[in-house]
Amino acid sequence: MAWSGNNRTWGVPWLGLPLSGVLALTGAAHSVWTLDFGRPESASAARATAIAAAAAVDLPPRLPDRTAELRSGETLSSVLLRLGLGAEEAHAASLAAARHVDLRQLRAGTPWRAYLAADGSLESFAMVLAGRGELAVERAAHGWIPRWSAFARDSRTRAVQGRLEGALEASVARAGATPELAYLLAEVLQWDLDFTRDLRRGDEFRVLFEELLVEGYEPRPERVLAVSYGQPGGRKIEAYLFGEGEVAGYYDGEGRPLQKLFLRSPLPYSRVTSGFTHRRFHPVLGGYRPHYGVDYGAPVGTPVRVTAAGTVVSAGWSGGGGKTVKVRHANGYLSAYLHLSRFASGIRAGGRVRQGDVIGYVGATGLATGPHLDYRVQLDGRWINPLTIASVPAVPIPTQRRAEFAALRDSMRASLETGRFDASPAAVLAQSEARPSHPPGAAIAASGRKR
Repeated sequence: MAWSGNNRTWGVPWLGLPLSGVLALTGAAHSVWTLDFGRPESASAARATAIAAAAAVDLPPRLPDRTAELRSGETLSSVLLRLGLGAEEAHAASLAAARHVDLRQLRAGTPWRAYLAADGSLESFAMVLAGRGELAVERAAHGWIPRWSAFARDSRTRAVQGRLEGALEASVARAGATPELAYLLAEVLQWDLDFTRDLRRGDEFRVLFEELLVEGYEPRPERVLAVSYGQPGGRKIEAYLFGEGEVAGYYDGEGRPLQKLFLRSPLPYSRVTSGFTHRRFHPVLGGYRPHYGVDYGAPVGTPVRVTAAGTVVSAGWSGGGGKTVKVRHANGYLSAYLHLSRFASGIRAGGRVRQGDVIGYVGATGLATGPHLDYRVQLDGRWINPLTIASVPAVPIPTQRRAEFAALRDSMRASLETGRFDASPAAVLAQSEARPSHPPGAAIAASGRKR
């Protein structure tokens, strides 16, 4: 049993010339980007006549002569050299492209296509930058002309509900959203739910979220606006996004902040393989010894998050703990992350880290029988069970804004229950963010705005 909004998808049209037409979203029509290469100045008169004739009879657009993807370590200049340009021309074409795109940010796998003249020389070159737009450079009489066509971007508000049956990603997909929404939920609820221990089959979830729509790509969730999660008839965890800019945060139904001093777990998805105890048989050394941490089983390379903001005390080899990071926090706390395969970039003694920053990656260094994370916490120099930490919440909503929050909560709570927007939650949130409001809508995809 699940309801959801319309979930229209689009293919990735990079092999041919860009599409043109109308993208209809939530009752409003928005034009789709187009890319017009124009007529290369170096083309012969015969070719110009052929182009004009093709346009007159509405022939299909010209197909590219070469298509491929950027290889690992490859640059735009190296591709252009491979297509026959000289070093100076390749440099000039790259400089032209750099007017619109930081070429250092091009990634392996970026698709490109090339159009050749009759003599085999490069006439124009285009590449699609995922989620952003299309970049092209075109030969002209006095150099290379760059063209940039941004993809049409919109967002819409959707609501889904479902039950946990197996993995959270699969359950979210059955409810009508993409699995990416599960990861956003994990981020929102990370202070109150340990996703390795607290999820139960039959848990109910209701989610109100904004979905990003980029022309040529499938919709993807952008941010969670509200969520309710818990057992039927039992305690429900509620979260509502409130505030603006960098100070925006999630609050429960009473206006208390969800963010706490410590995350519930350093790994968003994993399983507890061994708990905190004063007497455990050591799998490597033998005999019974204290185990002052909680072991989380996970594949090698799984990112490890620091559970609270603080200062790195050490990042190095620590005897049986192998590669270990230790972080000092406020109020006398210290956390340790053992058996890492490697440290995250920039993690070194004296550095500051924010809650949720990746500090390393799961491994099996030191005295370990397999890949896992040994997570430990000290309070005033004494090891304590990390699973029993009583977290202190962040600063609550100011008194003068509680009525504003209550209006937002009531609107979003009603939408979570019904799947309809009697008063658009996005509009109410927009008022607190000083954004243009959206009119009250019908079911599910009640609001949309161009980006």
